[in-house]
Amino acid sequence: MDVRTYRSRKAMADNGQHARGAQGNDPNQLSERTRLDAKRNAASGFATLQEIVIAARRSLSRPVWDMVSGGSDSETTLRRNRLALDSLALRQRVLVDVSSIDTTTTLLGKQLPIPVFIAPVGNFLQLADPQGVVAVARGAVAYGTEVFVSTAAKPGIEEAARAVDTRMIFQLYVRSDRKWIEDVLDRAKAAGYRALCVTVDRAYYSRRERDLISHLPVREGGDPKFQASLTWDDMVWMKARMGVPLILKGIATAEDARLAVEYGADVVYVSNHGGRQLDHAQASIEVLPEVVAAVDGRAEVLVDGAISRGTDVIKAIALGARAVGLGKLQGWALAAAGEAGITRMLELLEVEIKTALGLMGVTSLSQLNPSWVRPAQPVGLGSMTSAYPVFEEERF
Repeated sequence: MDVRTYRSRKAMADNGQHARGAQGNDPNQLSERTRLDAKRNAASGFATLQEIVIAARRSLSRPVWDMVSGGSDSETTLRRNRLALDSLALRQRVLVDVSSIDTTTTLLGKQLPIPVFIAPVGNFLQLADPQGVVAVARGAVAYGTEVFVSTAAKPGIEEAARAVDTRMIFQLYVRSDRKWIEDVLDRAKAAGYRALCVTVDRAYYSRRERDLISHLPVREGGDPKFQASLTWDDMVWMKARMGVPLILKGIATAEDARLAVEYGADVVYVSNHGGRQLDHAQASIEVLPEVVAAVDGRAEVLVDGAISRGTDVIKAIALGARAVGLGKLQGWALAAAGEAGITRMLELLEVEIKTALGLMGVTSLSQLNPSWVRPAQPVGLGSMTSAYPVFEEERF
């Protein structure tokens, strides 16, 4: 067990003891305390990410599992995200002193223990855990990484901000007119969010057929015409209104990457919405190199899309990303063990990243570049869970 794991588990145990001392025998609080203790115990028992995914599947109904895990239409983009990662092989150097490995990076000046952040996720978080984004924020901040909090996340952006003692990043879905945008940006600024992330790849809400078949809500509310009418000039106005760094999420071409920088983006976020928007799009990892080249160091570059393993993280960093976002894996960890599941998932990713870097002969993320990856024949089927063979063998 590494030091970070020990400290986080000790903090969880100490928090549980404090709660028992402070709350007495109130039956309502006892029930909540019992639930949280059970999740902490479950999280501490996970030795692999595969166990987290298996536990999530067992805890979620089929419709909610599909909402967390699925994509749009034929789910071609979803599968491409995974296949593209599997189509890259890592190179390996030997007889290098790898007794000390530095996995840290920065995102808009904030140091992260690993190049991983919590991507903005909408309304399914409370279906995975009653505390929703509050549990996600607490679990990620306990580990030490960055959190993007979505407009659509429940119980709300103020509740998430109050739950932690650090400033996070606010992500905006436009649901109404400029007056509505002004109000929500002002709320986010007042709550202390340190940057604004605008999702720009959702001019239309996609057809997520798993959700349609299950008769689940297909969008988070509001009038879709406002999201459909957004332009580059709106991004300039939003940045000025909130007065914080601007992140544009959903960039998938060199052309748009150049425009993003020209219109003031401090961070260009490569994403296809985890395969949940445009079907038959390119994989995020495929377009990452052209975006990095187009940005040419003028902004930080982030990426998400089927990031499931530490080796996926390494591939993205080698191709020029500053850090990678977790979406589905975030939802699975939350469903598996709540707040503690988020922390444990990040701990396990750190173990995977350090192990892979050590086996590659790399001692720092700064050493990674495109020469460390090579095209390779994929061996998986590119399903949403094909990075977890034990899960696949369970045949859920």
